[in-house]
Amino acid sequence: MTDCIFCRIANKEITSRIVYEDDRCVAFHDLHPQAPVHVLVIPRQHFDNILACGAEDAPLLGHLQWVACEVARQLNVAESGMRLVVNANRDGGQSVNHLHLHLLGGRQMTWPPG
Repeated sequence: MTDCIFCRIANKEITSRIVYEDDRCVAFHDLHPQAPVHVLVIPRQHFDNILACGAEDAPLLGHLQWVACEVARQLNVAESGMRLVVNANRDGGQSVNHLHLHLLGGRQMTWPPG
């Protein structure tokens, strides 16, 4: 999608602070962090959100979670703890219509989250 900002980041048409990338996904620092560590993990393939994924996409969804854990280790928040968040649609708090995982860490997380 040419008008999707995350697709443009994945295609390196927009500069971002990438911390991980492979042939299936890209992880980069959020422009408006909500924690000392706030990284977005996105698939290169466009999905509006997680609800657009089918059973055939389960390996990709698992890979995104694995990447988030690897990035947490790389950024030294795995041992103290981190949170993974996936928002879907307006009431779920999704602001960019491209599937993405929020990796949050570096501070105590509260519950309930929102």
